[in-house]
Amino acid sequence: MNIQLRRRLDISTRRAFVIRLLGGLIALFLTGLILLIAGENPTSIADISFRSTFRSQIGFEDTLLIATPILMAAVAVAIGFRARVWNIGVAGQFYMGAWGAALVGLHYDGPALISVVLMAISAAVCGGLWALGPALAKAYLDINEVVTTLLLNFVAVQWVIWWSTDMWRDPNLGTLSATPRIAVELPLFPGAITLHTGFLVPVALVFIFAAVFRHSVWGYEVDLTGGNRSAAGFAGIPVKRRIVSVLVLSGAIGGLSGMIQLTGSVHRLSGTLENSYGISGFMVAALVGASFVGLLIVGFFVSFLLHSGIVLSTQAGASITVNLVLAIYGFILLSVGVAEVATRYRLVVQRSEERAPPPEPASLPEPPPAEA
Repeated sequence: MNIQLRRRLDISTRRAFVIRLLGGLIALFLTGLILLIAGENPTSIADISFRSTFRSQIGFEDTLLIATPILMAAVAVAIGFRARVWNIGVAGQFYMGAWGAALVGLHYDGPALISVVLMAISAAVCGGLWALGPALAKAYLDINEVVTTLLLNFVAVQWVIWWSTDMWRDPNLGTLSATPRIAVELPLFPGAITLHTGFLVPVALVFIFAAVFRHSVWGYEVDLTGGNRSAAGFAGIPVKRRIVSVLVLSGAIGGLSGMIQLTGSVHRLSGTLENSYGISGFMVAALVGASFVGLLIVGFFVSFLLHSGIVLSTQAGASITVNLVLAIYGFILLSVGVAEVATRYRLVVQRSEERAPPPEPASLPEPPPAEA
């Protein structure tokens, strides 16, 4: 018996959605079973999570605040995926964008609206420039962008730590190492307690890029570059320039995410500004593939899980910790990822046929009798 794993040539959107949903439901069931074996009440935990998120204004707003940088990172990564480019450096671009925004916010004293615009431009430029090096190395030297973008994350963190603990450090903070408070703040939604208008940015980007990749020439060329670079080059598409543009645009969005987090939630530049939002956004983008609208659904679900972990870990007498919730979160994402692979491949079982015995060699004709 011969078992082979063959790739499906045609995958329907409905089938992919159903299998991913099934993978998530199976993961939730197994998670509840594990919690039950560990002595916890899964129903009570789920009830607390839903009540703290959907029946509490501040809980719902905090969930959307967590979703904002995750969605920004997911959009940045998803743009690279369309060209088959893996931007693992969104965290570094986030830090550099926050640094660029702080550069303007700490030294420019002007109208709030102009300050916000200048900070956004500075953040996007810093994030884009931080991705430019790996982009050029990938396009013209064929250097793996996974390595270069990942390693630059550590450089960006140390860069921000240096500025926030030395050059721009606020001496009035005591043991804390951060810059003075940024005076410019993003406005809150009317009637909101904590939710600022920066949440609209990733939502708008999702629909903008969904339209760009569906209707624009640039989006078509990027998709063709990701599908087959040789064919794209043969068709006259500037493949190298498209790779550079995709990575730089991805870095600019990562940088803008740092500005939104700085001016909307944190208000001080420090080395702990990025709370693993980049890797969460990468996983969200990897799960939904090329669907920008799907980023909203999965991104909010991931934010719900993270917010639930914070709430459950602060309950009196609760044995649920943030680390346990992160483990559950990773288990669910792993299950959905396995389901994603299941949509793209199928098992083929072939029965080995019995081999027929080799034919006997033909006998040579006997020579005619010799004449007397």
